[in-house]
Amino acid sequence: MVLAGYGRAAMDWIYLILIGLVVLFGIAVLVASRRRAARSIDAKTRFRPAPPTPPPRTSVPPATGTVVEEPTAVEPELLEPEVEPEPATLRQRLATMRSALAGAFAGIRGRRGIGPETWDDLEEALLRADVGVAVSDELLATLRQRVDAKELTEPDALLDSLAAEMKARLHGPDRVLHYEPGDPTSPNVWMFVGVNGVGKTTTIGKIANQQREDGRQVLLAAGDTFRAAATEQLSTWAERAEVPIVRGNEGGDPSAVVYDAIESASARQIPLVLADTAGRLHTKTNLMEELSKVRRVAEKGAGRVTEVLLVIDATTGQNGLAQARQFEQATQVTGVVLTKLDGSAKGGIVFAIETELGIPVKLVGVGETIGDLRPFDPDEFVDALFDI
Repeated sequence: MVLAGYGRAAMDWIYLILIGLVVLFGIAVLVASRRRAARSIDAKTRFRPAPPTPPPRTSVPPATGTVVEEPTAVEPELLEPEVEPEPATLRQRLATMRSALAGAFAGIRGRRGIGPETWDDLEEALLRADVGVAVSDELLATLRQRVDAKELTEPDALLDSLAAEMKARLHGPDRVLHYEPGDPTSPNVWMFVGVNGVGKTTTIGKIANQQREDGRQVLLAAGDTFRAAATEQLSTWAERAEVPIVRGNEGGDPSAVVYDAIESASARQIPLVLADTAGRLHTKTNLMEELSKVRRVAEKGAGRVTEVLLVIDATTGQNGLAQARQFEQATQVTGVVLTKLDGSAKGGIVFAIETELGIPVKLVGVGETIGDLRPFDPDEFVDALFDI
């Protein structure tokens, strides 16, 4: 009896051990199968080939070696909409120039009447702002006559009259960028001239972007073949604005690049060509001769030169007037783009350029963003200086 009991107990333990082994075996099989499945999925995902990226399309005209670069098509990314900050006003941007005048204006307003110190402060303020000796003398002479005639007796009235005189001197010129619609195979050409470092290439890029946003097709011509950095910078702007660009070999003939750009635009019925040009110092005669040649060549082909824009750095002050004289003689400048006005206390050069040369300031640069290149508004400009 005892032996029989021991036998049954032993069999029970054997059955339990067998059952445990079966369960463990099943678990091991399940784990192994899941690992194989995970490796299979990972392999498929890991080695899936990516679609090839098409290279940018380029064409090389055999005659001159210039290259037409097309904007590369980019898949639009789904991004969260960004809240754009309010654009700064011109008054805010002209803080540097206004601060140069603020001390003199405060001193004038602090006096009870108009005396010799008043005229000294006004003259100093205008010269400090680089309005120029001739223009300053003319402005003050007009005010002196009105003071002598007892038309002006209070400092505030004197400053108000000065602001009105400055506005009057800037009224009248045509400040529109001229675009002539017509034959689609005869593109408008806007040439940009100016010395190195004034922001000429950046200005072209911003205008290209603005014109494209307005719905107008644009082609860029990298005519500054003497400076490789200028061509690369303009190519970057062309990519940002998604417009084609024609570029030549470093040290090549700028006229040939501009001519090929115009012919390319004509063949594709692109209505506007923005042409960069070389920007060595304006005192170099050969540069002026080269720019004259570029203009002549631009008008020989299918294009129509409707603007020649001189880009001047506002921080150069009266030196900008000398630049304007030289470039106007060589290229028949139709308008001025005054850059870096936000960082200069010498924006008074506007008056000297328009009064002495009769060239209108059409655009002003007051910041780094595309929207900071703005049409020049004389009333807004003067009001910002007088903090009106």
